[in-house]
Amino acid sequence: MATSSAPSINSAVCPSGNISVAPRRSLFPAAASLPLRRLDLRSMSSVPSGRFKAPAPISARSRSRISACASAVMEEATKRADSRVSTVVDVDLGSRSYPIYIGSGLLDEPDLLQRHVHGKSVLVVTNTTIAPLYLDKVVKALTHGNPQVTVESVILPDGEKYKNMETLMKVFDKAIESRMDRRCTFVALGGGVIGDMCGFAAASFLRGVNLIQIPTTLMAQVDSSVGGKTGVNHPLGKNLIGAFYQPQCVLIDTDTLNTLPDRELASGIAEVVKYGLIRDAEFFEWQEKNMQSLLARDPSALAYAIKRSCENKAEVVSLDEKESGMRATLNLGHTFGHAIETAFGYGQWLHGEAVAAGTVMAVDMSHRLGWIDDTIVKRVFSILQKAKLPTQPPEMMTVEKFKSVMAVDKKVADGLLRLILLKGPLGSCVFTGDYDQRALDETLRAFSKN
Repeated sequence: MATSSAPSINSAVCPSGNISVAPRRSLFPAAASLPLRRLDLRSMSSVPSGRFKAPAPISARSRSRISACASAVMEEATKRADSRVSTVVDVDLGSRSYPIYIGSGLLDEPDLLQRHVHGKSVLVVTNTTIAPLYLDKVVKALTHGNPQVTVESVILPDGEKYKNMETLMKVFDKAIESRMDRRCTFVALGGGVIGDMCGFAAASFLRGVNLIQIPTTLMAQVDSSVGGKTGVNHPLGKNLIGAFYQPQCVLIDTDTLNTLPDRELASGIAEVVKYGLIRDAEFFEWQEKNMQSLLARDPSALAYAIKRSCENKAEVVSLDEKESGMRATLNLGHTFGHAIETAFGYGQWLHGEAVAAGTVMAVDMSHRLGWIDDTIVKRVFSILQKAKLPTQPPEMMTVEKFKSVMAVDKKVADGLLRLILLKGPLGSCVFTGDYDQRALDETLRAFSKN
């Protein structure tokens, strides 16, 4: 298992390895006398878009981390000769390492799934939207030439508002009724909600059973299916109940994006933008040039965006699986975004839409602190606008609603609210509780009602 030294509970950690320590203090600390900057978002201009261009490879530092995986996973990857897998990204977690298969038509590759099924019983967890599209194909892939495997399925209602304990019980009910045992395999077929709930069910049922992730939305493919975060929402906060539980593999069939609504596609792009902002400036620059290709569903552009996003996340997870520091930086914009989702009502906005507005708020606060220059703020605003994502929270959000929900955020430690903020050049960030309260207050007032 890959390990890294755990930072202080209030440490600020960015992928470049810079660490600073914040003093312990109250959740919303007293303001200091820091001069704050203001920026007129109305004056921002768009960055010109271009056709899809051959991308630059990921940095040598990232490449070395991604390839430094356990030999068992590499052996699995070599079995794909003559298959449709175009890319395998390996998540390096020692004996628990696993592959992310990326390619077109992978649901028509029975061996990819079957090699990760350990027992004779499989439970496919999906929803009412995805089941008519892909459930039969997945069942066929699991059973093709493999008659000893029995496949059951449970079809859940679709939407974030159903990501709760009541819905989760339907998964347990089906598993128990079907007499699943500890050698069974749970397969998550769907977007982020299904992946999170199925993953949590797999972590909990009989204290842990085999798990395979088959993400069918861009959001799930570039983010939520990778890294082992699972869970359900609580009425008082998003993803407050859950577990870290890694899958045996992640299978990304890019053809599933052909049935994805435009709004869901844009939602996933919000997470793609995040990787460029926090740790991969070249990737962000590529996105600026190729956003129109992504929105037009250019297969090469989408495949590259998925690959590079997975490479970034795999590297971070391999260094900090349980989010002791560095992995928290993957939550840029999420503290504000989760507050929007919780206060506005789960499912009113898609996750990526809330994260986009939250990212603008985090960038605004970073600028007010003097940690980034105007150019970065303008570029963030421009790229999210081009992606057709919100850059303001919904009108119903107030300062008090933000603060009340943020007070129970998972990144609160010893009563201190820690945030992911940009600091320095593009691609640099910090995870810190050491910031001036006035900057947070000014940002909240600027983006919501008092």
